[in-house]
Amino acid sequence: MPTLGDIAKALDLPFKGDPEVSLVRLAPLDSAKEGALSFVAQKKFVKQLSGSLASAVICPQRWAVDFSGAIIYSDNPYADFARATHIFDNRPVRALGVHDTAVVAPSATLGANLTIGAGAVIEADAVIGDNAWIGPNAWVGAGAQVGRDSELRAGVCVYHGVSLGHSCLVHANTVIGSDGFGFAPTERGWQKILQLGSVQIGDRVEIGAGCAIDRGALEDTVIEDDVIIDNLVHIAHGVHIGAQSAIAGQVGFAGGAVLGERCTVGGQAGFAGHLRVASDVHIGGQGRVARSIDTPGHYASGTGLMPTRDWARNAARYEKLNDMAKRIDALEKSLVEKPSSD
Repeated sequence: MPTLGDIAKALDLPFKGDPEVSLVRLAPLDSAKEGALSFVAQKKFVKQLSGSLASAVICPQRWAVDFSGAIIYSDNPYADFARATHIFDNRPVRALGVHDTAVVAPSATLGANLTIGAGAVIEADAVIGDNAWIGPNAWVGAGAQVGRDSELRAGVCVYHGVSLGHSCLVHANTVIGSDGFGFAPTERGWQKILQLGSVQIGDRVEIGAGCAIDRGALEDTVIEDDVIIDNLVHIAHGVHIGAQSAIAGQVGFAGGAVLGERCTVGGQAGFAGHLRVASDVHIGGQGRVARSIDTPGHYASGTGLMPTRDWARNAARYEKLNDMAKRIDALEKSLVEKPSSD
């Protein structure tokens, strides 16, 4: 197990305490026991330090006056806690090689030091980069590319012609490159529009479990470098996600929407099609983005939680807002037109 000194050295941070103290786990401050390393990232939790049983904490020096244990001093404790999780990594270690039950087309190109799990399928002309990890029952379609050091977890489907960059991580059962929702109405019903584009994903992108990222109709769907995407997100055909943006769970993008760089999107937000959102825009949870946004900043929509009875009354009034607005306009007009008594 790592010691306090080992962790401080790995994080390149100063510390106070016995460098030989063993730290066996990471734990939240309020439930940490002896042998645990915890952290304080917000000042409102500083008051918990005096009663914490953690053996060590990561926090700014000015916050640690009431803590009797060891301290690793950090001006950015949340980021340094994130780095510390890699020291305590408990994920399974992969076994190199191609599993006996995997199916690899003869024309596929395989890099060095690969792991291809049980039941995985690599189609014709696919390219798998060095050190990639293709999980069990994953499928890489014809001509698709998976960059070096990238990982596809169990059941991931990467359709034909899709390009996934280097050092990406795609979690279980996500589908990349399925058909966009394109149909033309006719007298006989719906005429399918073939989705002839693809999906281009940059480097160091992480995509959560159960996501659906559609291929473009004519132009590619694009996700730029360093984007992080939570579980159960739908990205429709032709959407463009800018670099370093973060998208929380259950968000949906309609076709052709463009999200700028360094944006954040709260859970269950929805985007109408063919709009453009500037860089450095932050959308709150359940935000309804119905038109383009050209100014950076924080945006929210919807109503806060309230008792059911109050919500029902307000909803009933909401339906009358248009009539009320017309009455107010008429009243204001009549007051302007009313002759003076002078």
